[in-house]
This record gives sequence, structure tokens and C-alpha cells, in this order.
Amino acid sequence: MTGRDEQAEAAADIAAVEQANTAFYEAMERGDFEELSGLWLPGEDLTVSCVHPGWPVLTGRGEVLRSYALIMANTEYIQFFLTDVGVSMTGDTALVTCTENILSGGPAEDGNALGPLVGQLVVATNVFRRTPDGWKLWSHHGSPVLTETGDEEDEETPS
Repeated sequence: MTGRDEQAEAAADIAAVEQANTAFYEAMERGDFEELSGLWLPGEDLTVSCVHPGWPVLTGRGEVLRSYALIMANTEYIQFFLTDVGVSMTGDTALVTCTENILSGGPAEDGNALGPLVGQLVVATNVFRRTPDGWKLWSHHGSPVLTETGDEEDEETPS
């Protein structure tokens, strides 16, 4: 294989990983549990894992997928704006890092209207494995980004 062929193959792999990553977030936005399930590695031979912000480590396909079913059932609206997306690869493993700028809302207490929308920043790492069926999620780890409130500036340090 020539250098040009290797570059083209690497570019195609990166594009495929980026598309798999985008599909993951789009499935969450639509609340499409069936599609989301199909994006994770099948079977339990390679144990998948997931860390949602503030949650313990979830391991195993069943536990991870149950967490997404729970999130989808309790989230009326969610939208992800991904920034700072980076992809690195080695062999059949790809690592995607990004910032999830999340806008979400639950059901309102008074009936059909949407509840208040909440913004949140999460930094995420998504690990994908190459399979005969394309790139599949092996692990997702999300960590909240703490924002400064300005309170620190108001505190005076005793001398």
C-alpha cells in the first residue's frame, strides 16, 4: 500500500468514527433506544462501560443500555452541540474526545408543556472498536465541567 493509500484509508476511518459518534448523539436526541443499542458493541465478550456525570461506573451491555433507557424515559427534550471534537486512532480502536454542550428539559408539572430547559457542559471520551458492522461504542465517559460562579473573587483572604 502506498503512503497516499494509507492516508486515504486513515481519513476514511476517521470520517467513519466521526459519523458513528454523531449517530450516538443523534439517537439520544431522538430518544431512539433501538438505534442507540445498535451503536454499542454487541455481546458481553468485550465488556462495555459507561460513566454518566455523577453516576458510578456502569459495566456490561445490559447495565449500560438500561441507563440510557432510564435517561430517555425521564428526559422530554435533549440536544447536544458538540465542540472541541478530536479523533485519535490506533489499529481497530478509536478515541473521540469532545465537549457536550447540552440543552435538556423534563416534562412540566402542569401537563403537556415542556419543563424549564437546563444547559450543561460535559467533557466526554467515547471509545470505539472496529467491527465487521462498522465502528461500535466500547466506552463512554462523561464528566461535568465546573463553571466559575464568581464567588471566589468576592472572598477576601485574611493577611
